[in-house]
Amino acid sequence: MRQPYGCRIASTVVYAHPAWYTSQGYLVLVLDVRGRGGSAGDFQGFAQEAADGDDSLEWLRNDHRCNGKVGCYGFSYQGLTQLLGQRSDLAPDAIAPAMCGLDERLHWASEGGSHWWALALGWGLQLAAESCRRRKDQHGWDAIRSSLLSGAFLSTGKALLSRHDPSNPVLRWLQQDPLSSSGWRRHEPEPSRLQRPMLLVQGWSDPYLSGGLDLWKRSQQSGNHALLRIGPWNHLAWDRRVGAHDHGSQACGPVDQWQLAFFDQHLRGHDPLEQVRCRVYDQRLQRWCEQDPARCSDLRLGLSSNGLAAARSDEGALTATSGAGNIVWVHDPWRPVPGRGGHLGLDAGLVERADLDARADVACFTTAPLEHELELWGRPQLSLKVAADRPGFDLCVALSVLPQHSQQVLQLCTGVTRQLGEHCLNQAPRIVHLQPLLATLRPGDRLRLSVAAAAWPQVSVNPGSGFHGPGASSMDHQVITLHAVLEGSALTMQPMAPPLQAEQRGKGA
Repeated sequence: MRQPYGCRIASTVVYAHPAWYTSQGYLVLVLDVRGRGGSAGDFQGFAQEAADGDDSLEWLRNDHRCNGKVGCYGFSYQGLTQLLGQRSDLAPDAIAPAMCGLDERLHWASEGGSHWWALALGWGLQLAAESCRRRKDQHGWDAIRSSLLSGAFLSTGKALLSRHDPSNPVLRWLQQDPLSSSGWRRHEPEPSRLQRPMLLVQGWSDPYLSGGLDLWKRSQQSGNHALLRIGPWNHLAWDRRVGAHDHGSQACGPVDQWQLAFFDQHLRGHDPLEQVRCRVYDQRLQRWCEQDPARCSDLRLGLSSNGLAAARSDEGALTATSGAGNIVWVHDPWRPVPGRGGHLGLDAGLVERADLDARADVACFTTAPLEHELELWGRPQLSLKVAADRPGFDLCVALSVLPQHSQQVLQLCTGVTRQLGEHCLNQAPRIVHLQPLLATLRPGDRLRLSVAAAAWPQVSVNPGSGFHGPGASSMDHQVITLHAVLEGSALTMQPMAPPLQAEQRGKGA
């Protein structure tokens, strides 16, 4: 494992301690990447990792303790380090990159044309604090830590990065336009790495799920048959009880057991325990299922309202018809709609949102009680005709279930699109891609779609000026009135693994 957080941590926030793997007969090496932890040099983010990774692998393969077979594991940053390298003769024999992606714009820094805000700043400041520690800058470290504990980083975080860590990769991301691919780095692994045996572990509430699915698609296209596992997890919380009984061990979580079986097969020649390519967790039935990422549920629902879908959470309807009516609602930047849970929240996961839907700046559309079981499998997509009175607005969408005999509104997944430019003044279809999911609703449950114009602090507040804003609301932010024409609107389900270029959306899309 090659990581930037100090090798002694060894990603034990989600994995078993390396001592467990050594008890299974493996030599485990956890390396500080250049300029982090106890490693010398200057940290340059992902840009340094291809050459440094090759050097590390060459050294390891020639070490007398290594029998010549090398596997790599790790999530997030240490997921991507496994994929970067320039020499095919040094590629690992098996890799298990979890919760990561190759495109810094689409998989690490933004969604729907809007910067990730709280997540990106939080990670950037973690890296900046390590830079302060290395140069013994106590004042800088204290300022960063205080801002994170108080929540002030949401407003001051960008300035803290500029002051204490000007070469920070997150600062560079926040200075680039997420609506355009120009200037953004997309990493291209040396081809043999995509052809190596691969285990991809992902989470429904993880922000990097799209990156993991992109990796899965690319491995399939290279002729590889990567294993894909998607559990009910967010980035830093992998419930070790989920699926642990399937492996007969409470000493570690299912991911560690999966990795052990995977490495035993490809590094030791053991028989595989299972051949299922894609195993995913149904968040409502609470069980593991075998699914095909190229398939999706057959779903098409229209949005209808007599004009009160924002004023009353129970007025708007999701129906099998094409949709009808109009709604007008107002985004007030003084009190932007909060983002909650989902895959971009600091409180990531399934959350209750009845109080958010009760707001008059959130438009809600709900089905009648279901007569039959409804499987939601794939990537939800909303198409909605919207115009605004400003040259900029956001659509922040949530999909929820209202369980039978309950007052609960359980949010399943979210998505966002940012619109900037004069085209915002014209009535036109706007597309919002939501986080993929598997959730089977029971008879009597209801499905709800909620539409707002903000999700603070998950994404920055749209200033309504036609430009990206500074993050939090300022006195220059504009009140934005949005007008949606519901005729022709559609909530559909798309496959989780569409063509590779499907998400390369440009400005104004």
